[in-house]
Amino acid sequence: MARRADEYLVTARVKLPRRKTVRPLRQVSRRLLMALFVLALTVFLVYADHDGYHDNADDSVDFLDSVYYATVTLSTTGYGDIVPYSDSARLVNVLLVTPLRVCFLIILVGTTLEVLTERTREEWRLNRWRSNLRDHTVIVGYGTKGRSAMQTLCATGLKKEQIVIVDPSNKVIEAANAEGFVGVVGDATRSDVLLRAELQRARQIVIATQRDDTAVLVALTARQLNRGAKIVAAVREEENAPLLRQSGADAVITSASAAGRLLGLSVLSPSAGTVMEDLIQQGSGLDLIERPVIKAEVGRSVRETDDLVVSVLRGHRLLGYDDPAASPLQLTDRLITIVRATSPTESGLAN
Repeated sequence: MARRADEYLVTARVKLPRRKTVRPLRQVSRRLLMALFVLALTVFLVYADHDGYHDNADDSVDFLDSVYYATVTLSTTGYGDIVPYSDSARLVNVLLVTPLRVCFLIILVGTTLEVLTERTREEWRLNRWRSNLRDHTVIVGYGTKGRSAMQTLCATGLKKEQIVIVDPSNKVIEAANAEGFVGVVGDATRSDVLLRAELQRARQIVIATQRDDTAVLVALTARQLNRGAKIVAAVREEENAPLLRQSGADAVITSASAAGRLLGLSVLSPSAGTVMEDLIQQGSGLDLIERPVIKAEVGRSVRETDDLVVSVLRGHRLLGYDDPAASPLQLTDRLITIVRATSPTESGLAN
């Protein structure tokens, strides 16, 4: 319980999907090997021409002296006790040892600089993400319901860059990052957390929290921050649905009741249950979609359209296909139709 409490008590922050990077230990090991290679190469160059060097201690330069000279030369400017005095030794120092010293320092300092610049790069990515984010979808809660909502949205062609996940669990957000989604760690009932998700500029908000009271608070906060966004929420108990609508939700799905009705339908008719499950699963089989009335359909009856129309949305009224008021169709109507599912790639080719 203590570990779970610590997991949820995390400062709200935005976590962008990480690019594929090498592990830090592997990076350090690689740089260490590169530094050792530069050192070994310098030792070889010095020892190969050790007769051209002068040691103030004993006038001769052996292998140990070569290692010592290479070490102090690469890491510092040298102590002056061992110096090149022949023309070849000095030429090697100018053309080879000096560039190797620069490479050695770059390797050592580069690790420190990378750590210092990593935060700057992340801040730059975050600022660019904020400036480009418009009309996106915010999903609050990334459990079973939230993941299913995400899969449905992606199946309709919504890009991952246009979805922001908000969840209090750091591990959940890390999983969302691994899937390519931007995540915000924090309590979505707080306005500052939702502002980090740029909710004030979102087009759609999906509330899929585990508790109904949390969903109500999130809906109140979200509606206060964004008056024009479409808010869809899920609740466990049907008695809480009216309260959630009063809190600002445009549509409320009772998850327990919906699952129960689907179970009952499957008992009475397994085939009908299969069709219903197919309809609510976007991207395969049959899809239930909402689309506007095209000009060629204006003035026609519902049965004269090419698609199988289930309902007609006229203003705030939802008319059944068999309602006499549904026909003739008007230009401002929207149709709820059943169509054969097409992948986003096929839709793009068709357009």
